[in-house]
Amino acid sequence: MRILVTGAKGMLGTALLPVLTRRDHTAWGIDVADCDIRYAGAVSACLRSRPPDLLIHLAAFTNVDACEANPQIAEETNALGTRNLAAACAEVDAAMLYVSTDYVFDGTQEGPYREDDSPRPINVYGKSKCLGEQHVRAILKRSYIVRSSWLYGAGGKNFVTTILRTAHQQKILRVVNDQRGCPTYTRHLSAKIAELIQTESYGTYHITGSGSCSWFEFAQSIVEQWPVARVQVLPITSAESGRAARRPANSVLENRALGQVPLELLPHWKAALAEYLGEIRQSGLRFDNPSA
Repeated sequence: MRILVTGAKGMLGTALLPVLTRRDHTAWGIDVADCDIRYAGAVSACLRSRPPDLLIHLAAFTNVDACEANPQIAEETNALGTRNLAAACAEVDAAMLYVSTDYVFDGTQEGPYREDDSPRPINVYGKSKCLGEQHVRAILKRSYIVRSSWLYGAGGKNFVTTILRTAHQQKILRVVNDQRGCPTYTRHLSAKIAELIQTESYGTYHITGSGSCSWFEFAQSIVEQWPVARVQVLPITSAESGRAARRPANSVLENRALGQVPLELLPHWKAALAEYLGEIRQSGLRFDNPSA
């Protein structure tokens, strides 16, 4: 299959492209320097120059607090950009997989969110990604919407490496304990996306690490699995964190549709974290040097 990946230089794109190539797909990537997805003409020309069978759309404005301060840029990139890509896919008769987010939900539900639960985003980022979902469904019959959450992995800034670096610089870490979700390792998500596209079972899917935790519990597990002397992890509330954008208190996603394909669920988040930390150790990356 010929597969074009947007946001190829991002954290998920860095993990996904090698997986697709190993599965004998002809896969190539673009990033903002190659094509600004906010402009329909540029997007159309890009896809017409080398038409794919499938477009995997990862490119996004993902800084949640920056989206709150720059709503127009968020909408132009995450909503309009996605619409432009979907329209270009329709022009060249390509299918599309759009990676969305747990932040399309408001977090007030007691249990995990299913794929058919109604989105009610409470921040600009979630609203822009939700609009992107709507554009894909309206324009294309052959499409996947993949919602994931709390991504971490090689190739980009993420919560795990931020905690490790901060833990080497401070004696106390204060981490939010009233937001619950599903940490997801990009290597595992990439492998599952590669499996899903082989099925041609189009629709909406939740794909996250199994199990759930708060950011505080996630940080505790990181420090425990990578011992740092004299570091204490303390819980705080979302209000105490002082972040600009509201976050859903509960963004746990039930991976129900994935099991109905059927495809196996991703490993438990603690096992995935251990795997990622092992990868970091093998790479020789260190966190005790602030300038590193």
